[in-house]
Amino acid sequence: MDYSQFGAMLPELIILGLFLVVFLFDTFSGDGAKRILTPLTTVLFGLATVAIWIIPSCDMEVFGGMYVNDTACKAMKAILNVGVFIVFLQSAKWVESDEVAIRKGEFYELLLVTLFGMYLMISARHFLLFIIGLESASLPLAALVAFNKKHYESHEAAAKYILTAVFSSAILLMGLSFVYAFSGGSLYFDDIRNNVIAGEYSGLLIAAIAFMIAGIGFKLSLVPFHLWTADVYQGAPTAITSYLSVISKGAAAFAFFVIFVHAFGQLFEHMWEWMMYGVIIATITVGNLFAIRQKNMKRFMAFSSISQAGYIMLGVMAGGIGLASMMFYILVYIVSNLGAFAVISSIENNTGKLSMDDYDGLHKTNPWLSFAMTLAMFSLAGIPPFAGFFSKILIFTAVTSTGSMALYMLVLIALINTIISLYYYLLVVKAIWIKPGEAKVESFKSAIGEKLALWICVAGIIFAGLVPYVYEYCYKAVLG
Repeated sequence: MDYSQFGAMLPELIILGLFLVVFLFDTFSGDGAKRILTPLTTVLFGLATVAIWIIPSCDMEVFGGMYVNDTACKAMKAILNVGVFIVFLQSAKWVESDEVAIRKGEFYELLLVTLFGMYLMISARHFLLFIIGLESASLPLAALVAFNKKHYESHEAAAKYILTAVFSSAILLMGLSFVYAFSGGSLYFDDIRNNVIAGEYSGLLIAAIAFMIAGIGFKLSLVPFHLWTADVYQGAPTAITSYLSVISKGAAAFAFFVIFVHAFGQLFEHMWEWMMYGVIIATITVGNLFAIRQKNMKRFMAFSSISQAGYIMLGVMAGGIGLASMMFYILVYIVSNLGAFAVISSIENNTGKLSMDDYDGLHKTNPWLSFAMTLAMFSLAGIPPFAGFFSKILIFTAVTSTGSMALYMLVLIALINTIISLYYYLLVVKAIWIKPGEAKVESFKSAIGEKLALWICVAGIIFAGLVPYVYEYCYKAVLG
């Protein structure tokens, strides 16, 4: 083996090196030294994020074409790193709490392992490497969901997550076995595409694609593969819930795009176009309708994230031109959703309250948190001039640029659902600013990490849509 090929995996090597530093420090340092583990990990990860942003893209295929590190992959990894860095900041106070502090090293180690797996998913051009990345990203998340050892809800959420993860992996592997048979014994995306072009369409191939949509749809919380989402989001620690809602979803969305456009793009009009129409419409609609009924803020954000997954999948329907819009949407979704979770986490850590009714009159006691939550809700709803408005406009434009009447109807249904989403996002704003009565959450000071996370998210919400460079970066990463 030519070990120089590992040089193309520089982002993965950076994350692996950081994992080893955290593991060795956590294992061999004394109790006094462990007090700096949280700031040390956060700073090192921040430096790693900067490094991944600035390292030049090598556009290389290594290990026989199984792994690709091109500009688009590098950009997607950098976007995910921004989200993970915000999660590190907003979870710092929770990690240092009495219940969790003794296991904070495990928290960072598991989180870095899942991120490493997502990196492999993004760069994989062979299904064996993709499955390794998928399982590396999924299995440690079950341990993270159960991280609150003394909470029954956390145990229940972990059990539901691991069982559904196992079943979804089994379904995905079943579909993959059909693809393996159809492609003449190859798992390379390029070989599958060539065999699809040369072969005949069959029921076996339709079943394979349906199984693969189901398997990856679990990671994205697409309807009808979403039933685990609300219970897991509610039972998991809030820091893990925020990680699940954006980082895991972003990596799976990019991998979904690469697999279905790169390997099965020739089958779009013949097979999986109509499947995705049904899945996207159901995902956006069900997520919106069920979000209206929620009072627990974490369940509310769970159904919100289901709906947002449907909008992200619109980028897949646009083909190659949709990837830049999808990446920009994921970046905006990261800062918007993590901004909301930063407020939820701050209130939960200081008061233990998670009901939407507890947010009544929040502006009277915590105006800064009220302002940040309002911006996050406006952005998620797509209200101008915030970043969420521009991300939706760009992804709708990418889809309609294909000229297909069916895609025009899909965008119309998505627009109607956007009006529905305005209602339930504004329910939170109404509780914060309009509902009469005394405030139910007393005034408190957020931790430094929570404040920094909120500042980053607010800046992203305001400027990501107004500064053309952000979208241009995504566009150039895809098209050069």
